[in-house]
Amino acid sequence: MIKADFHLHSEFSSDSETPVEAVIETAIDKGLDILCLTDHHDIDFPADKYKLTFILDIDSYYKRLCDLKERYKDKIDLRIGVELGLMPHLATEVHEAATKYPFDFLIGSSHLVDYVDIYYPEYYEGRTEVEAYREYFQTIVDNARNIKDYDVYGHLDYVTRYGPTQNKNFRFEDYEDIFREALKIIIDDGKGIEINTAGLKKGLGYPHPHIDILKCYKELGGEIITVGSDAHVTENIAYGFDMVPDYLKAAGFEYYCVYKDRKPEFVKL
Repeated sequence: MIKADFHLHSEFSSDSETPVEAVIETAIDKGLDILCLTDHHDIDFPADKYKLTFILDIDSYYKRLCDLKERYKDKIDLRIGVELGLMPHLATEVHEAATKYPFDFLIGSSHLVDYVDIYYPEYYEGRTEVEAYREYFQTIVDNARNIKDYDVYGHLDYVTRYGPTQNKNFRFEDYEDIFREALKIIIDDGKGIEINTAGLKKGLGYPHPHIDILKCYKELGGEIITVGSDAHVTENIAYGFDMVPDYLKAAGFEYYCVYKDRKPEFVKL
């Protein structure tokens, strides 16, 4: 089983109410060796529209996690990360947030398209599902080209969680050109991608990303892959981790990664 969860949320994220201590203690109970909190920081998120801020109090967050890292040091290796919501115009602001403290790990993610949260049905109105998905995937290219302050790109096919038919009609061939462009940028920049098991929790039948995307990443020379549950509640911590090794091996991978001080460490499956 994978013993490190590198995508987790707590009370510091606008969409979670889970106390940080509960996240840590649950991870210990589930037998994890390493835990990396990655609470949301989505700069310029349209808070008035969605009634959520997604702005992380980075000072309080870092101090609290440093205190907890010391408190739990004999039980689990707590590492400190952030999930950064990316948009191309935010390069300066993201750099400032990413370098404010010596974080262990940074996820870069696409959550918005033209200030519309793809979680909501409004994003899919007035366009075909393929058009909506292609536009979302293009944000990965645009963000990766303009922003370099992240370590792995999160949940690459996140949009398939929320589209009208989710992944039922998803065909890699419809988006291969975009994925190849995005993955080449990610690889050339020395960044990685993640296996995000929330795809299983959301009923897709597999973790993010789809196996064809994962194989494409491998074909292009990608090596860095972290594993995260994207849990916002304690019961989802390390969700589906038992199936991840076989999923990775099916795409040709023999290792996964954990991060410390923004550097990947390879762990044999």
